Amino acid sequence: MKTPFWFLSKNPVAWLLVPVSVIYYMFGRIVFWFRNLRQVKSRRLIICVGNILAGGVGKTPIVKEIANRLDAPIVMRGYKKSKETGGLGDEATMLSKNGLVVHTGDRKSNVMLLNKQKSDTPIVMDDGLQNPSIKKDISIMVFDEGIGFGNGFLLPAGPLRVPVKQIKNVDAIIVFKGKKIKKNFVLPVGIPVFYAENQTVSPYDDTEKLVAFAGIGYPKKFFGALKNVVATRSFPDHYQYTKQDLEKLIALADKKNAVLITTEKDWVRLPKYLQDKIKYAKLETKIDSLFFDWLKEKIKCQQLVRK
Repeated sequence: MKTPFWFLSKNPVAWLLVPVSVIYYMFGRIVFWFRNLRQVKSRRLIICVGNILAGGVGKTPIVKEIANRLDAPIVMRGYKKSKETGGLGDEATMLSKNGLVVHTGDRKSNVMLLNKQKSDTPIVMDDGLQNPSIKKDISIMVFDEGIGFGNGFLLPAGPLRVPVKQIKNVDAIIVFKGKKIKKNFVLPVGIPVFYAENQTVSPYDDTEKLVAFAGIGYPKKFFGALKNVVATRSFPDHYQYTKQDLEKLIALADKKNAVLITTEKDWVRLPKYLQDKIKYAKLETKIDSLFFDWLKEKIKCQQLVRK
């Protein structure tokens, strides 16, 4: 799904959908209650990284950095599995490609499987803050200060999965710095807040003309991070490109005398025969070192609590 245009502003469409949001929220609370009844507790610590917004705010890069630092396995749903991604899903394939151990599918089953191993290394869970079926030991919420809370409405009137007040239930917040801070993006007092930065590294020099395309939550962030872009094309998040889509993109690049470029997440969804011809811009994520100091101490505390 493409991120709806009304997610970032309180326009007439958003206001019209507010009654539907009330129904959505009530249904969500019922589902939450039933899942909570069947909650399981992992032997190994669970570090859950998630958000309260639908769409991409940079959650998976944070998961990648934490798992790398702890040498920890990752459990995730593996959304939008396809033959191009080996049946794993684009984000899972991207993480695996970077040398991480990723388990996709039913998260509860995978956690139970990992509990049978002798290791006591924590398990990093990608998403799932709103799903209580697995007890989390450490919960981390991710935001992009340029997106903030969007228009502040719940789905489908806005991007919020749950009300903003639920932020107070997490242990820490990581905020991606942006060029401009979204108005009214104010975080609650009393929760540790750490900052992170993304740098998009193009495989081309600044003189090369680029036709950029992306199927992510907020493609404008990607397009804006590149230089000398002469045309852009955006697609729904996790979009599976068809032969016709790719032919049109190649034709557009030829017309503009440019080269195609995309995100790594999109690149893993491309057919193998095109992966050598189309390059991706690498996303390098840097988290404040104080966060890892905090995480180390938090893990120690949680381990002591369990003894």
